[in-house]
Amino acid sequence: MELRQLEYFVAVAEEQNFTRAAERVHISQSGVSAQIRQLERELGAELFDRSVRTVTLTVAGKAALEPARAALAAAGAVRQAVGEVTDLIRGRLTVGMVTGCTLTPLFDALAAFHAAHPGVEISLLEDSSDRLAEGVRTGTVDLALVGAATSAPDGLDSLTIITERLVAAVPAEHPLTSQQRVTLRDLMTYPIVCMPPGTGLRAVFDQACATQCLQPTIALQASAADAIAGLAARGLGVAILSNSMAESYRDRLTARTIVDVETPALLALVWKNARNPAVRELLVHSRQAFMDSPELRQ
Repeated sequence: MELRQLEYFVAVAEEQNFTRAAERVHISQSGVSAQIRQLERELGAELFDRSVRTVTLTVAGKAALEPARAALAAAGAVRQAVGEVTDLIRGRLTVGMVTGCTLTPLFDALAAFHAAHPGVEISLLEDSSDRLAEGVRTGTVDLALVGAATSAPDGLDSLTIITERLVAAVPAEHPLTSQQRVTLRDLMTYPIVCMPPGTGLRAVFDQACATQCLQPTIALQASAADAIAGLAARGLGVAILSNSMAESYRDRLTARTIVDVETPALLALVWKNARNPAVRELLVHSRQAFMDSPELRQ
């Protein structure tokens, strides 16, 4: 008795027709019939009543149907289990990271994953959050760290890492440093230095401006927080950053929370195919790395 014979038997039983069953399993009708006959000889009983137009199960066929389905399901489970182990021995994993991000727990997670599964080839891709999210949707990226406004991208599973307010960061001599409360309208007087469209911070900023019908002057754009801070520190504009980003540049910049932008910017891990064993394993390491990170526990 062979698994393919059981597969053909179940197909005929469910389709109640040899021709449709043959189309379903992608072989000729004569091939299906021959294999069913062979199975019947091995079992010593006819499985189908062929005397009528519609193929029906005999008593023996009815008795055999569920065990045949169970055998096929068990074989599928074996293939899946072996496939998962194989994927973790010599698989591939494409990880996306929003451009300019230097969140070290992600690197710690990748290092821990590589130590546990050295045979898995890891590719790291930098891009805008929008393009990375689309890559996860289409399957070209397995898991990505992206920025977003309010909530993670639709249609994807997610793990929020950071939720933060926007701040305006300026050098010590800038007029905004004399204000304890800074509003979005206050910023319209000055050129803005911020991240480009497609990033979470920019999405929050643009949405907030649109809500108040404000049109900021975007003087300069950069994908890396270091570049934005460096430009602002040289007086080229007001930097729009998250609170934790601005904290890294407090020796050069003074940060003020933009009080009327209450929508937070998110940094989140997103994925679509949690059935991929490599993705599941990397998520385990990622959760642990972000949980253990001192900078994220502050």
